[in-house]
Amino acid sequence: MNQVYIGLGTNIEPRESYLKKAIHQLFQHDAINITKQSSIYETEPVGFTEQSHFLNMVLEINTSLTPLALLDVCQGIESHLGRERVIRFGPRTIDLDILLYNNENMKTERLTIPHPRMHERGFVLIPLAEIAPNAILPPFGTTSKELLNELPEAEKKGIVKYFCDK
Repeated sequence: MNQVYIGLGTNIEPRESYLKKAIHQLFQHDAINITKQSSIYETEPVGFTEQSHFLNMVLEINTSLTPLALLDVCQGIESHLGRERVIRFGPRTIDLDILLYNNENMKTERLTIPHPRMHERGFVLIPLAEIAPNAILPPFGTTSKELLNELPEAEKKGIVKYFCDK
């Protein structure tokens, strides 16, 4: 079994519903077992800032799928939930990013593991460190908690736990 961390994000209403539906679709897949789920965090947009705040979280899963097969599943869920790729870093119904896949480094035209910008983003590191503080992030060789502690305060600003009906 492969241990994988997936980041989820949404900023189009109903945001909570999109997270729940994406988690349910992952749960329904025969080759995916969700083992941990972070809290949900409300975050300010990064990059394209003229949009609504995001809800972000991280899941830990075990899967027998290869990285590219898992990417196909994630993109299928995004498509099923109406994701449109119009503006880079723009609004989205749901975004599923493979953050870490075991301790592998991989770079193809379709997929880079670990996720190339995760070490710079509080909205990824905060929920990841919550459920996997000792996860090693190649190629840095440091843990998610250590990277979070090194992250500039400006990158953590505006990220708050989001409370919703579960």
